[in-house]
Formats: sequence, C-alpha cells, structure tokens
Amino acid sequence: MRRIAIAVAAPTLSFSLAACGALGGSGSSADASPTKGNDMTVGLLLPETANTRYDKFDFPIIKDKVASLTRNQGKVDYANAGANADKQASQMQRMIDEKVDIILLDAVDSHAIAGEVKKAKDAGIPVIAYDRLAEGPIDAYISFDNELVGEVQGRSLLEALGSDRDTSTKIVMMNGSPTDPNAKQFKQGALAQLNGKVTIAASFDTKDWKPENAQANMAQAISQIGKNNIAGVYSANDGMAAGVIKALKAAGVTSLPPITGQDAELDAVQRIVSGEQYMSVYKSYPTEAETAAEMAVAKVQGKDIQFDALTRDKVSSPTNKDVPSQLVSVVALTKNNIKDTVIADGIYKVSDICTAKYRSACSAAGLK
Repeated sequence: MRRIAIAVAAPTLSFSLAACGALGGSGSSADASPTKGNDMTVGLLLPETANTRYDKFDFPIIKDKVASLTRNQGKVDYANAGANADKQASQMQRMIDEKVDIILLDAVDSHAIAGEVKKAKDAGIPVIAYDRLAEGPIDAYISFDNELVGEVQGRSLLEALGSDRDTSTKIVMMNGSPTDPNAKQFKQGALAQLNGKVTIAASFDTKDWKPENAQANMAQAISQIGKNNIAGVYSANDGMAAGVIKALKAAGVTSLPPITGQDAELDAVQRIVSGEQYMSVYKSYPTEAETAAEMAVAKVQGKDIQFDALTRDKVSSPTNKDVPSQLVSVVALTKNNIKDTVIADGIYKVSDICTAKYRSACSAAGLK
C-alpha cells in the first residue's frame, strides 16, 4: 500500500485490475450480505464537453456497468457541468437533495467543490472522486497515473526531437486548466523530463482546457518566438493539440513540429496517422470507468472486502490524507501501436480512423 501526497509527490505505480477478479467470500457480488440491494441510484457528475471522452466513453460505460452489476435495477443520474464550477455545484446539490445513494464526481474545480462534498458527507452520501482529485471528505479516488502521463509526453517529445536537440532547442508548453489538479501533475511529470534538456521558450496554463484558448496562446507564442524557432510543442491533451495546429497553420507553418497530446480522441488518432500530431497518451477509459462503477456499487452495498481490493493505493489531497485510491497506468500512443491499443481495446475500428481523407496514410501505416 502506498501513500501519495498529490500536491508534492507523484504516483509511480498502478494497481493491477486482475487482482480484483480473485475476490471471494463476502467480497464477491454473489455472496455478500449487502446493506442495500440492487435498486440504487449512482450520481455521475462530469466536468465538461470540450473533451469528447466524457459523453462518448465515461458515461455510457459507467451506466452499462452499474446496470450489469445490479441486474439492471441500478441507474445512473448523469449531469455534465460544461466547464462551469457553479453549475456543477448546483448539480451536486440537486443530487444531494434527491438522496442519490453515491456520487461519482469529476470536478470542474477541485477546490471550489469541497463545500458540496462536505454537504454530501453530512447527508450520508459517499463521494468517489473520479478522474480528478476533489478536495473535501471524499471516500475514494480513481484516476490514471497522472504524473506518469506527463513523463510519457515529455519523453515522447524528446524522442521526436531526436539526437540533434540540445539545451538551446526551443519548445512551447501548452498545459491544462489551472483549476484541474490533474493538469498540475501532467505538467510536473513533463517538466521532470524536459528541464535541462531543452529550452521552454513559452508556457501557458490554458483556461478550461479549451482548444480555442490553446490556439490563442499558441498564436502569442509564435509572435514571441518566431514560427521557425519552435522545435516542438508539449500539449497536455488532444483538444488543445488541435488548437495548437490551427495556430501553426494560420501562421504559415507547413512542416509541423512534433506535438504531443492525451486522450486518444478520434481526430487525434487520425492526425497521428497523417503525421500532423506526433503522439497521444492512451488511457483505458473502460478500465477506469468500469472500476469506478464497481467501487460505487460495492460501497453502496457494503461489500467492504471488494471495495478495499479496488482501492489499495493511498492518495492525499490538500484537505484529506490517505484517501483510498486506485491509479491506472497509461500508454504512449504513436503511429506504430494504434492496432495494439485503441483498436485492440475496441475504442475505434479501423474504418472509424481510416476514412477517405486518411486512407492513403492508413495504408502507409499498415492500418487495413
């Protein structure tokens, strides 16, 4: 069991889900004597729509998993805040008022939501922080190994820059939203790889992760540094990578520098195939979402053995220490392993990626 202080230290190890299949006795779904039956409501609060993963993957996967774990008697009450922290607070208050059995919370603003987390706790409603570590008395946390994400991005960018790079090589950092604790961890991990090896000529914390904000930031960087002096771009996610690319093209750049990303969005995978984007970080959303659903159902039904097996890590937020957690590992997605990642996991089919526009590039990449 490890303990991780999110504000100061990095997660470096992930828990294997395979261990969860070895549960027995009162920890199993079939044998437990639950404190509540299958008729439950899981509140699901997701943060925004700019990243397509939330509506395309997280919500439907959690909904289906809750249904399968509860013999189709459990339901998911879903709300998306559209990157508005006040809206999310209202959505959470509604769920508290309606007495949902548990809340999965992916916070827009991890600090601002702490008051609502305490209200839920006072009302006897457990809160599991999902994907982003919310402050306040949360019962558990599940996310990816976020500092590892940044490390993978940083290493990949250095790899793309090649052996000719040195400390004078200039890059731009397009970091995520300053209200998202994950963004700080991605940045910290990337800096651990990049510092002392290249020159970070410009760095931005991008409001709300919005591609249009990243595009504006990149236009500013191009003006400051010069379009021909930017050797690479660290972009914390795929949506912002798209904004970066738009800015570079608008400035007349025809040979794009290597650009990182995260989330393996379909548009990004296509950009990787065509060579516009160097890499993305693939995170197994089915693993994270299904495990979150398992944690929620086990918590509501009082299956303590199962819940403990799913939360063997310990993470500390600015307000709470040793939160039971699970951290899921990640993979660098490049042109060379698309088949082994997003296609093998059923996220996309070859036909989804290799539309008419990308058919030639797909053929060259061996995607048929």
